[in-house]
Amino acid sequence: APPTARLADLGGVDGCIEEVLELIAMPISHPEIYHHTGVSPPRGILLHGPPGCGKTLLANAIAGELGVPFIQISAPSVVSGMSGESEKKIRDIFEEAREAAPCLLFIDEIDAITPKRETAAREMERRIVAQLLTSMDDMAWDKTGGKPVMIIGATNRPDALDSALRRAGRFDREIGMGVPDEEARCKILRVLSAKLRLSGDFDFPALAKRTAGYVGADLNALTSAAGMLAVKRIFRHLTTLPSSVTPETTITEGKDDEITGEAIIDAVKTPKGEKETEVVKLTPPIPFDPSASASEQLQSISAFLARHPDPLTEEELAPLAITNEDFIGALARVQPSSKREGFATVPDVTWADIGALESVRSELRMAIVEPIRHPEFFSRVGITAPAGVLLWGPPGCGKTLLAKAVANESRTNFISVKGPELLNKYVGESERAVRQVFTRARASSPCVVFFDELDALCARRDDSQSEASARVVNTLLTELDGVDARKQVFVIAATNRPDIIDSAMLRPGRLDKLLYVELPTAGERVEILRKQVRRTPLAPDVDLVQVAEACEGFSGADLASLAREAAVSALRKTLFFREEMNAEGSEEDDKEVGKAILVDAAAFAEAMTKTPPSVSAHDRSGYEDLRRQFSG
Repeated sequence: APPTARLADLGGVDGCIEEVLELIAMPISHPEIYHHTGVSPPRGILLHGPPGCGKTLLANAIAGELGVPFIQISAPSVVSGMSGESEKKIRDIFEEAREAAPCLLFIDEIDAITPKRETAAREMERRIVAQLLTSMDDMAWDKTGGKPVMIIGATNRPDALDSALRRAGRFDREIGMGVPDEEARCKILRVLSAKLRLSGDFDFPALAKRTAGYVGADLNALTSAAGMLAVKRIFRHLTTLPSSVTPETTITEGKDDEITGEAIIDAVKTPKGEKETEVVKLTPPIPFDPSASASEQLQSISAFLARHPDPLTEEELAPLAITNEDFIGALARVQPSSKREGFATVPDVTWADIGALESVRSELRMAIVEPIRHPEFFSRVGITAPAGVLLWGPPGCGKTLLAKAVANESRTNFISVKGPELLNKYVGESERAVRQVFTRARASSPCVVFFDELDALCARRDDSQSEASARVVNTLLTELDGVDARKQVFVIAATNRPDIIDSAMLRPGRLDKLLYVELPTAGERVEILRKQVRRTPLAPDVDLVQVAEACEGFSGADLASLAREAAVSALRKTLFFREEMNAEGSEEDDKEVGKAILVDAAAFAEAMTKTPPSVSAHDRSGYEDLRRQFSG
């Protein structure tokens, strides 16, 4: 039977639906047009995209709209341990499709049975691929009596498929279903919430802004979680309503004025006219608390059921609805699958977490943030290619924090890549990893890709470098400025050694903007210290200006370490004092001791002796030489 799903159940994939209708619906609905014109119709399509983006639902919805038989198989279920059994299953499935024509055949997770034959580990895998190719060729219209059998494959890894499957005549078209953008997420949320009772001031665009990196399945989980929170909140509200029964009521088996779950169920089930049992007084309502223990929740629910045995009236139900706050609360409970699968998410670092670096921040804003927020302004003046930025400077000066804050400020996705993690000892694997990073970024665009320790990945190509390193550099260069457009993919890289990075990386069109993140000045050190101690109770004798002046040569990371060490020093002193008081027989209240902890000037002085600057004077002069070299 055809599936019950419909295209109205999908949101944010209008482009994909249009392509699928053109390639699948038209040949099935009107094959006579193709016969009359002599045009060869498409045989099948391949849907690819991250998990949860709606590939399976789209296939079901197309079949549901067309009302044709729908044969769905999971590729791993075809594999059998008996020799020849897997091939027979494939032949049987395609024979079933031929008999049911016109129909749709949907193969989910097709990459599980169609690996590249040259790299297949077992002979059986090669035979399965060969059988699938033959069976697809047998679905030509002249072999099915002019009745179309359309094949849809779905995968998360299109590059893992054997190339013979991806040629014309088999999977004629590949349709990518990427991570939805903000507008698409808004449409998906509207579709998912169509049957929900929402409050009148519900703000879909604002919620879409806060769900970057979420795919359709994640938004569905978010909607369910918000619904559960709303039900708990509504129940908590209902426990405060006046009772719908008289102060005295009849329940069975009540003992010692205690209301139990069984007693309430019996009371509700007792038909009118039967003998009444012991009369007890109802307890006052107990507010429902989701964090309460199971027994406390049961008592609250029991009391509510006893007070409201009848269904609520329309007047009582009217004000109950799911609110914006329910969805905001659900955000903390639902982790996007893209975060679990290594795709992109929005970091939680903001400009407020960063002290100083005003000039670098303004440059990054014009290079990354504004082109994402207002692309139309930049296209109006002829700026289309996204910029690449190289942040360089001494370690611990906030290069990584800046990249995260930029992604957060622009509310865009963020992929962090540590240079060495892409390197692999097997030939071709490092280049594949680089390509995969940019494929993921394009699927999640607009997206910021951050390469940390770029010098490990893009060292200068010369005679001393290995061939593998040169291939990695070449791959990165072509991804940054090659034939394929980068679209809304912005690249930020960070390094301590810009002098050893290949010069081709630094030309215009790639990482053309070099920003020196220098050690903070005395005034900037004060600002950084204030950021670091904003949650730390300070004694009146602490002068942060004086502390900052004594921290000549300290980086931002050094100042963070200094503040942490001073807090530990004050805490250690307080704990030792408490132990001494307890040894003398004076019991100190932990809360009072906690309130007495203050970080004083002595704690900072002690921390200074344990926290030397991480950048030596020799290194500082070296960075100044590099600065003159790159600026001049």
